[in-house]
Amino acid sequence: MPSKIFSAAIAGLNARIIEIETDVTRGLRHFEIVGLPDKAVEESKERVGAAIKSSGFRSPHQQSQRVLVSLAPADLKKEGSLYDLPIALGYLSASSQIRFNPEGKIFSGELALDGKLRPVKGALSLALATQEKGWKEIILPKENGPEAALISSLGKNEKNSEKIRIIGLGTLREVISHLEGRIKAKPFETDIKNFLEKPNYPVDLGWIKGQESSKRALEISAAGGHNLIMEGPPGAGKSLLAKSLPSILPDLSFEEILEVTKIYSIAGLLPEEKPLISYRPFRSPHHTSSEPALIGGGNPPKPGEITLAHRGILFLDEFPEFHRDVLESLRQPMEEGKITILRARNHLTFPARFTLIAAANPCPCGYYGDPQRDCTCTQSQIAGYRRKLSGPLTDRIDISIKVPQLKFEKLTSIDEENSSAKIKERTEKARQIQKERFFNDPLNKFGARQEENKIFTNSEMQIPQIKKYCKIDQKSESILKRFVDSGKLSARGFHRVLKVARTIADLENSEKINYNHIAEGLMYRIREN
Repeated sequence: MPSKIFSAAIAGLNARIIEIETDVTRGLRHFEIVGLPDKAVEESKERVGAAIKSSGFRSPHQQSQRVLVSLAPADLKKEGSLYDLPIALGYLSASSQIRFNPEGKIFSGELALDGKLRPVKGALSLALATQEKGWKEIILPKENGPEAALISSLGKNEKNSEKIRIIGLGTLREVISHLEGRIKAKPFETDIKNFLEKPNYPVDLGWIKGQESSKRALEISAAGGHNLIMEGPPGAGKSLLAKSLPSILPDLSFEEILEVTKIYSIAGLLPEEKPLISYRPFRSPHHTSSEPALIGGGNPPKPGEITLAHRGILFLDEFPEFHRDVLESLRQPMEEGKITILRARNHLTFPARFTLIAAANPCPCGYYGDPQRDCTCTQSQIAGYRRKLSGPLTDRIDISIKVPQLKFEKLTSIDEENSSAKIKERTEKARQIQKERFFNDPLNKFGARQEENKIFTNSEMQIPQIKKYCKIDQKSESILKRFVDSGKLSARGFHRVLKVARTIADLENSEKINYNHIAEGLMYRIREN
């Protein structure tokens, strides 16, 4: 009689339950896996056979048997080595070498040839899917135990009155002993508070001398999650300013921690010593990065830099040096906060709520417009350099600032007022105002399971929220009307000025947006070349 074991397939950032049916009959020696397996799954029959033999059981390669393993649903691509453990258990059960009740249990793990269990990617996604479906127990490699047990911080599931057990074991033999009741494995429990630590940022904003206007722009960007571009000559401090931004960002909320951790779990980038990402990501890809590396892709599709920067910072230094098609691919995810990757057999959506921080020189040599040094570029070189940044792309950037070279007096001054600790206090208060505003907003999809649909910051507001929370007085309307009618401000730019003004008002703890807030927002938007 065929056996039935349950596992899960990772699709994007989520997991789907997979049924693994195994049928063993007499006949010529044959082992086949069906159900759209990739090369890693097809090769599992060799790993499974050796692991079963090393564990003291009869291997399918030692007997005259026909073994058929079916992975259902059959039209879903199965990828990776996480099916080794359930396939081995399915064969041992179907060949009557072991007896156990698989009801309510999910299995996942790669097998070494000696029967040891190796860790797999996406343990947190697997645990979350198991919790949502109301399963009772997850059995996986012990290295994945602390990561999967993070769901214990979420409490009990509505479909399951009992707490879900996370069982992490080291070998196939231990798994079988646990299933047959010869040993009683203790479930993993992870308290998320044990992994929350204060980040040690490499750059403090107070270390940077002068640049008061740039620091003000960074504060607004951090408070509302607004995209920002800095333009200035080489050595002015653009990269240092960008690297100091994480030190003034508010700490991740519990919901955001789970979002980011799930992404890094799927990508296989979780630190071995800590199965949790408790700080905001800061990603800084090189300007030679390809489009799949930045937005995601490959076969199978994997998260790109914009997804790894979710709820954090994507810093693109030497912005115009990126390939034009790579930069243009940022337009849709900057607007929607997600990226959808379409392939022949894959249709995956990854979250991408990142804050873009870009740094650029004014020209190839870097000194166009500098009062102290002459630019050596021709007008055609300058025009070609700037054409790399299209209007639709720059229109999606809320804040544009110039970072000038500093005088000696500024370089030797002390800036204690703009230390990261003081600015972070202000940005945290502004973010708390936004959190309370959107949490109680019926227009916000806070009840949705798709985390990417939730609004946390002003930069994520859509038209309904802008109309509701960004009301302005007549004087502010007049100046905005003048810039819109003159063509200096697009419809998108108009709404982005309102978002920035809303953040400036939040930093001042002002319920209403006044003229000064609008004027400052326009200052960052309208710049004369």
